[in-house]
Amino acid sequence: MPHVTVEYGPAAGNPVYQVGRKSFVFFRTARPDAFDPETGERYRDVIVFWVPSESDKLALTQDPDSPFFTTPHFDGHLSVLVRASRLPELTLDELTEVVQDAWLSRASATRARRWLAEHPT
Repeated sequence: MPHVTVEYGPAAGNPVYQVGRKSFVFFRTARPDAFDPETGERYRDVIVFWVPSESDKLALTQDPDSPFFTTPHFDGHLSVLVRASRLPELTLDELTEVVQDAWLSRASATRARRWLAEHPT
């Protein structure tokens, strides 16, 4: 995606992908809100993707078999979570669409329009 920069989190150095200084994908450190329900162990491989709308978020997280999920910490936040260990459950097209939607949701209107015009679906 164009105009992407990568910053690194201050605590663990996790990558944060940005467009126009706005994050659209980032790798979280282990936090208490995302954990294995059986062991209580915090997930150490959570990736956050911005989404365009609450309905997009629901579409990705409603199916209990989906690799995407959310936590109460992200209520009202237009993003979904996925464990890196579950990425192989997605096709390349599905992952590409999630990344593109994340970028489009955070890019400036001008950049988004230009990219969409150059990449008709």
